[in-house]
Amino acid sequence: MYTSYSIEKISEIFSQKSRSVYFIGIGGISMSSLAHIAMERGCHVGGYDRTPSDLTRALESCGIEINYTLSPDHIENYDVIVYTAAIKPDNPELARALECDRRGEKYCIYRADFLGWLMSACKNRIGVAGMHGKSTASSMVAQVFLAAELDPTIVLGAELSSIGGAYRIGSRDNFIMEACEYQDSFLSFTPNIAVVLNIDLDHTDYFSGIEQIIESFRKYLAIAADGYAVVNIDDANVRTAIESYTGTIVSYGLESDADFTADNISYDHGHPEFDIIKRGSKLCHVKLAVTGRHNIMNALASAAAADICGVAPEAISRGLASYAGAKRRMELKGSFTTESGASIPLYDDYAHHPTEIRATLSGAKSLGYDRVWVVFQPHTYSRTSSLFDEFAGSFYGVNAIFADIYAAREVNTFGVSSEQLAKAADGVYLPSLDEIAEYLRKTLTDGDMLIVMGAGDIIKLDEILLKK
Repeated sequence: MYTSYSIEKISEIFSQKSRSVYFIGIGGISMSSLAHIAMERGCHVGGYDRTPSDLTRALESCGIEINYTLSPDHIENYDVIVYTAAIKPDNPELARALECDRRGEKYCIYRADFLGWLMSACKNRIGVAGMHGKSTASSMVAQVFLAAELDPTIVLGAELSSIGGAYRIGSRDNFIMEACEYQDSFLSFTPNIAVVLNIDLDHTDYFSGIEQIIESFRKYLAIAADGYAVVNIDDANVRTAIESYTGTIVSYGLESDADFTADNISYDHGHPEFDIIKRGSKLCHVKLAVTGRHNIMNALASAAAADICGVAPEAISRGLASYAGAKRRMELKGSFTTESGASIPLYDDYAHHPTEIRATLSGAKSLGYDRVWVVFQPHTYSRTSSLFDEFAGSFYGVNAIFADIYAAREVNTFGVSSEQLAKAADGVYLPSLDEIAEYLRKTLTDGDMLIVMGAGDIIKLDEILLKK
């Protein structure tokens, strides 16, 4: 990114005196967690975000000052400024911070470097990477360590009810974190147990293609060259990425000869129950509270990482069984009433890539409802354009409604639209959330379920539908 600070230099910065830290983009799930951690470590903390949210309100309730307008003057009383990959260099606060950094007046530190420093002092450093499923798998690992009463430190990409948010400060023995690949952020982290769930084409606004993505994951794995790589051996791209790995490989999978696999698999309304097999012998029995085959894979990855750290099989079984899902991962938000008087359960899900969509909808179709409805908001023009055909084929067997593409950081130079996607997917396009809500209330009947899906502001539809 725009600056690069080593772990040693960040340690020196924070050892000199009590620091005041300003987070640009403080309302993000990861940045808000880091702000809480910085405050708990004795720093004076403030920051900027575009709009108020539950996360920013929680920060403000702790005494953290948050600005909702941009001004370079906001950073004046702070000596460390932390920024994310989503913040562009023309942001006036970041531009001033970078200028001050060049003059040696302040330290402008990339979020990933800051997080890499936080985890570096811990004994077992588990980084969970992959294009899909990171939040779920890292949350499962966290749940296992909590069940084992190992007092883990946790930094996630989604809120987990058992820790009351997306982070937990624990001992320095075990650090569990979600390792995001966007703009190679995970290359700043310091795992000695590097988990790779899958490697797929995504983030085409940054990565030139699958070859560059595989190379980035290869570099991520190399960080744990003296430790362990916990890898999905069923994934061909993962197998390519580990070809040059020099540490200890611990594999898991359902289709290949793996160190960790599952046997005696059965489903109860989509919820898997199975034995975890470790190198030919039964490790433990697991019954999951979440649906889908993909969550068997997430459970195997979590069990393998925990086993490396010496977690008892009984704790692995208890922890996985107690995982009821993270926020916005097939989260049951409530129910709404249609014009016909039907009560429709509303699930909320973060899926925004074709692979994730197919996995989520596969699990949803096994729950036993008569019809599965999904409202999908594509996330970014570049992703929608580069994976258009894959998106169009992801909604087979469900009733799909498409909201406008969430632009995020982009301008539509691709000529792609949700109306085009709806036509290709044999779905319905509606231009506003209010029109979507009205359509749902008129159309859905007893026996239907609804999933509100996407990574943008589609969650506003939940509020409209569930409003009393």
